[in-house]
Order: sequence, then structure tokens, then C-alpha cells
Amino acid sequence: METRPRPDQAQLAFDELGTPLRDTTFVVFDLETTGTKPGPDGITEIGAVKVRAGQVLGEFATLVNPGTPIPPQIVELTGITQAMVYDAPRIERVLPAFLEFIGGAVLVAHNSGFDTSFMKAACEGHGYVWPRPTVVCTVKLARRVIPREEARSYRLSSLSMLLGARTRPTHRALDDARATTDVLHALLERVGNLGVHTVEELIDYLPDVTPAQRRKRNLAADLPSRPGVYLFKGPRDEVLYVGTARDLRRRVRTYFTGSESRGRIREMVALAERVDAIECAHSLEAEIRELRLIAAHRPAYNRRSKNPHHGWWISLTDEAFPRLSVVRLPRAGTLGPFRSQADARTAAETLADASGLRTCTQRISATSASGTPCVLAELGRCGAPCAGRQTVAEYSPAVEAARGLIAGHDGRPLHLAAARLEEMSARRHYEQAARHRDELAGLVRAVGRAHRQAALASVAELIAAAPDGNGGWELSVIRYGRLASAGVARRGVPPMPVVESLVAAGETVLPGDGPLRGAPGEEVGILLRWLARPGTRLVRTTRPWAEPAAVAGWQSWLARVADARSLEHVAG
Repeated sequence: METRPRPDQAQLAFDELGTPLRDTTFVVFDLETTGTKPGPDGITEIGAVKVRAGQVLGEFATLVNPGTPIPPQIVELTGITQAMVYDAPRIERVLPAFLEFIGGAVLVAHNSGFDTSFMKAACEGHGYVWPRPTVVCTVKLARRVIPREEARSYRLSSLSMLLGARTRPTHRALDDARATTDVLHALLERVGNLGVHTVEELIDYLPDVTPAQRRKRNLAADLPSRPGVYLFKGPRDEVLYVGTARDLRRRVRTYFTGSESRGRIREMVALAERVDAIECAHSLEAEIRELRLIAAHRPAYNRRSKNPHHGWWISLTDEAFPRLSVVRLPRAGTLGPFRSQADARTAAETLADASGLRTCTQRISATSASGTPCVLAELGRCGAPCAGRQTVAEYSPAVEAARGLIAGHDGRPLHLAAARLEEMSARRHYEQAARHRDELAGLVRAVGRAHRQAALASVAELIAAAPDGNGGWELSVIRYGRLASAGVARRGVPPMPVVESLVAAGETVLPGDGPLRGAPGEEVGILLRWLARPGTRLVRTTRPWAEPAAVAGWQSWLARVADARSLEHVAG
């Protein structure tokens, strides 16, 4: 009689085996700093040791000029003086070499939160991308492996003595990194005897993973290794959380390991009874389905996208002397959507200032068109040349300028605002100019985003193809700013028959009201980002896809603004 293995005895698939510790490259590193608060500067020394299978592959060591005085107590602790770092490179010159040194490795540090927080802050402060590597903390691992009765302290100096490290820590970066390397190897020997043989098992073994969380790994057992959307469901079959993944099985398994540290999500995992998955043709379809499922189910543990249609819009009021108002419902001639009411108000105030529209809420009827001052002006509480001091004919150019910018065919308000900015700078009103510059940049970005979204939403059908990285194509049919269908043409498969089948089977989309024709702004934004990816091609459209020209040519100005803000951040 054939005996089938129980699920807990079944042979693991290759993707479950993980990366063996003996084949893993670790970079053990340590920093010396001027203090305890992370920032773009403050690192005085970096030391790192790259090891694999117990063998040292290389070392990295350098002093760093922190750009700030080193406190006397730090000098006494580390022995690193101001004179020692005077000719040392600044951190922005060191980062490229260090990031290359740690590339593809698992990072290790003693009290890793301290060291990685400084490196993250340095990367953010100097324009580098922190690679988000897997990180192992030897303090946490030691607390998990070595009982308190054996180790009186988990300080590096105590552990190095207890575990027989060949190098003793000296509060110098390379020595401490070498000592931590010896401690790491001793700890790995101990966990190896407990059945921990892969990086994934090591992360899973760390103390912040509860046994209940670890037991729930079986919820991912039957999920496919395909792109798609996953739904965590609770005891009453309610949707707790919706997420998207390129590899459903691998992504869901991370929720049951130490790599998941978010308190709310760990609480969600504790409640989950099962995980459902929806396979998708490619990552774009997964993103859109995630957005729609969150809107439909409003899961308690998702923070965003629960109200995709509930944005904020800017509209001209229906008065003799219109002003800009922030509204909830879009209609013809509105600008948006904005994510928050505050963002919409700021943009409205900047647009009103650029166009010459009034900003007061005093209602002024057409009967005051003789030029009689409004109530606020009579009280001396308003000195601006607005509707209370103008005729309808005198005020109408401001209204038409604002309406033209919202529609996308008149960029004069932006140019007038830029000219005013130049005038402020010429008069050396630098703080006022910087504030005006940032407000104008926000308006330019908002108007450009609104125009791009409205242009895509106006196309009845647009079909696009993006390379899948393996010689095939990811295909999408977009109708009035919504994804109607998605598919793939693998390498060697003629794409056009696939396109025709997707068109025939695509969702019917009826256009609604407003600039986005009823499409959610967040969905249109996702589609635009996908269409802007390098290599994406238009297959065909029912009408030319063109964007209004009101903000054309402003990208170089926005780039200069970004550069100026970066310089101000460094100087500040």
C-alpha cells in the first residue's frame, strides 16, 4: 500500500528551501558617529567585513569627515579626533563605494537599527537610494540563542569574550566589525544545531516572530508563483487586507517571517484564517485589481485607496465675479483631483494669485459692477483690486485666464507668477521668493498631472504594449481612463491576435461626467505611470492621445526648483 507523506513531512519545493547560510554573502559593518541622532552627516568612520562560508572575501575601512565638530566625549570613547578626519572624504564621496561593497549581500550589525538608520539618513540626505537589504542584528540573534544565565550582557564586548572572538572591540569601526563577524559565526553554529540552515529560516527564527505567526506559513502553501492580488480573510470571511505581488507565494510567505515588523500587519496576520489569490496577467493588472478590491471591501488594515472617487477639485464659482472654490464633486471646468483638501486649497490660492482672481468669500452681485467698493473694502479690511473695485468687463480677463489654465490652453497665469518670482528675487526678497517658488511649483505639477489624466480619460480606447523582459509583451486595453482588459503575448507568440481577443473580451466602459469621465484619479495615475515606462508602445487608439500645452516646457524649470531645494536642504 502506498503511503503518502503528511503535509509537514512533504519534501519542500526549491523556492521554499531558501538560500543556504553557507552560500550566503554577509557584510558585517560598524559605524562610529558624532552622536546618536541619524542625519545626512555625522558618521566619522565605517568598517565592514565581507564573508561567505566562514572565509573573509574583503574588508572596507575609511575615516569620514562628518562636517561637524566631534564632541569631546566621543573623542574620548573612540579616539577619533578632529585632526584625524580633517583630510578624510565626506560621506557623499564614500557612499558609492560602500553601496557597491554591500551589493547583493545580507547586512549584519550589532544593534543594527542604529547603524542602518545612519546609513539610510546619509543616503536620503545626499541623493542615493538605500538598497533595503536583508539585515541581521546580532543583538537580537544573541538574545534568541544565548540564555540570560549564560550571558550577563549582550554588549559586543561581553559576547566577544563569551564566544571566543579573535578580535576584541575597541570602538573603532573595523575592529568592531571584525569582532561582530566572529560573534556572528559563533551564533550561526548554535542555530545550525537547531535546524536553521537558510537565510529565510534565520530571519524567521528571530525573536519577534511569534510561534502562532510562524505556524501560519501554511496559508501560503497553495498559492501560485505568479503575479496577482492576495486577500487575507478573517474568521467571518471578511477581507482584512489586500496586497499585490509579482510572486504571490513568495510575497505572502514574508508575512510569517521576521521581515514583517509592522505592528498593524502582524495583528492582521494573527486574525487571518486564509489567504485567497487572484492571478493577473502582469503587474499593471494586479495594481488595478488591488485598487478596485480595496475600494469594494474597504479592508480594516489597508490605509490607502478606500475612497478612490473621493478626491478634491478646484472649481470657479457661479457668480458675477467668480472666485475659486474647493469642491468634492468634479464637473466640467474643474481642476484635480487632489488627495487632500489642504493641497487643493493651496493650489487654489496660488492660481487665484497668479490669475488675479479675488480670494475673499464676500458675495458680490452684478449690481456692484459700477466700481463701488465691496463691504470689506469699505471697512478697510481689503485693499486688493478685486471684484469690489472693478466692473465685470475689467474682471473677466482674470476669469478667462484661470479658466484657460484649467482647460489647458492658456499658460499666462503661470508665466505671470514666474515673472513676479523673478521680481522678488531681483529685490532680494529671498524668503518670500522661495515660498512663492514652492507654491508655484506645486501648482505647475498639479495642473500638469490633471491635464495628463484628463487627456488619457478622454480616449475611448487605447491599446498599449510593454516589454515583459523575456522577449514578449504585456498588453493592456484602456477605455476612458480605466483598464478594460490585460494579457500577455509570450516570446514567439504573435501579439496582434492576442490584442484582438483582449479587445473583444474587454470590459465595456461608459464615460461619466467631469474631466476624468468618471474614472478614479488613482487608477488613471497608475495607468499613466505604466504608459510612461521605457519601452512601452502604443498599438492603436480611437483618437490621437495628446496633452494640453499650458504647462509644456515647464519640466526644466521644475528640475531647477528641485536642484535649488536640494542645495537649500544641504545648506540648512
